Amino acid sequence: METYNSLATFAQTWGLVYFVVLFVAIVAYALWPSNKERFDEASQIPLRKD
Repeated sequence: METYNSLATFAQTWGLVYFVVLFVAIVAYALWPSNKERFDEASQIPLRKD
């Protein structure tokens, strides 16, 4: 039973760390200055009439 608790604690801790790092990476990608032009262009797609 001790092995299960150790494994569960390990998975919860490192799973949280993994998702926090993934979230920070996605936010950094979205806010990176060199991506601004690409995202500005993509935001205008629904407004085009062609």
